[in-house]
Amino acid sequence: MVNEKKISSGFIYFFGAFGGILFGYDIGVMTGALPFLQNDWNLHNDPTAIGWITSSLMLGAIFGGALAGQLSDRLGRRKMILISSLIFVLGSILAGIAPHNGLLFMIGSRIILGLAVGAASALVPAYMSEMAPARLRGRLSGINQTMIVSGMLLSYIVAFLLKDLPETMAWRLMLSLAAVPALILFIGVLRLPESPRFLIKNNKIDEARKVLSYIRSDKKQIDSEIEQIQDTSKKEVNHKASWGSLLTGKYRYLVIAGVGVAAFQQFQGANAIFYYIPLIVETATGNAASSALMWPIIQGIILVLGSLLFIAIADKFKRRTLLTVGGTVMGLSFILPAILNLVIPDASPMMIVVFLSIYVAFYSFTWAPLTWVIVGEIFPLMIRGRASGLASSFNWIGSFLVGLLFPIMTASMAQEAVFAIFGAICLLGVLFIRTRVPETQGRTLEDIERIGQSRKGKEKSA
Repeated sequence: MVNEKKISSGFIYFFGAFGGILFGYDIGVMTGALPFLQNDWNLHNDPTAIGWITSSLMLGAIFGGALAGQLSDRLGRRKMILISSLIFVLGSILAGIAPHNGLLFMIGSRIILGLAVGAASALVPAYMSEMAPARLRGRLSGINQTMIVSGMLLSYIVAFLLKDLPETMAWRLMLSLAAVPALILFIGVLRLPESPRFLIKNNKIDEARKVLSYIRSDKKQIDSEIEQIQDTSKKEVNHKASWGSLLTGKYRYLVIAGVGVAAFQQFQGANAIFYYIPLIVETATGNAASSALMWPIIQGIILVLGSLLFIAIADKFKRRTLLTVGGTVMGLSFILPAILNLVIPDASPMMIVVFLSIYVAFYSFTWAPLTWVIVGEIFPLMIRGRASGLASSFNWIGSFLVGLLFPIMTASMAQEAVFAIFGAICLLGVLFIRTRVPETQGRTLEDIERIGQSRKGKEKSA
């Protein structure tokens, strides 16, 4: 045991967060594959089929996140990430070998893949927050967001590189290649240690101490952290929260705030752009969607740069200020094309794509990362597990509905009108932030909990 090779903290953090790359790749890959699949299966006049193929991933993710959260408490974070990476491989290969016009087979494959995507969305932040020292936790949501959008950008680049292949081969390769990073993740995680929090909850104190020695240099710090984890675990065992307790007066205000932010992030329509940008360009210009694959790459680059900007400014501005500015510009970016189209009917059709790029830029450093910062810090300790799971589920439900309904809506009304509806939802989101969400920046988790309790008192006296 003395000569056991030490695992570097860099290796642990890299492969701990690598699931975010997979998560992003599988969210983004259908953007590039869909124009080719649409031609190959002759789906141009079937918006419902297009909606289901795209959104079935999110349907699986709704259940994947909830299942992974509960199973990881029994089996461990590391083991669940390993299982998820194998499901990634299986779902990717099944989607790539779907029989011609096999709509139900494709939807089923995407649901299986969604289970892994949902699991990654729950497991990666949990594992990273339990491994990282306290001084790094505040930036974890930003780093996780950077990994996700990097995975999306990677999928857009792969689609662009494969676009000149025969249609059937192009989309099948795009979907199947997700198995490669999944295998890399599996091999890397085989060497990862289990999270110290899980080990301590299962009375494996010596193993937890050894894991902490990989990523902490100070022995006193290790002893103090083990003590804190033990105290927190005892509190959790003694105070089991029920689903009903989430809406009791003591917690209601903060639960509505956190779940509301998570839901608004998706209902504002960002994923309509990320899933369908080639088809949006095709509708605007009349050119084939398969020739518009440079646009997803541009959106992906904007997303990555925005996530890096967020890491730089995250602690310099108040949460509500960033969300208000971001939501307002996002709403106007969706509404202005509809107004301009009425005033100047012969305006350039690419105008809408320019406004969508402005939307993506502001979304990338405000609502995209800040939603998960708020979800991570707004819920009181005693309900944090269930409340975070509820927020994640509402987020995936929103993503599923946007993915499903966008092609159906654009088939029955003008594209500008659909985005104007999303723009109105963005402005409603800003109103929600100003009236229902407390400022959490710079406050301890205990301070935030007290805000919720004082709000309960105000509501009673009103």
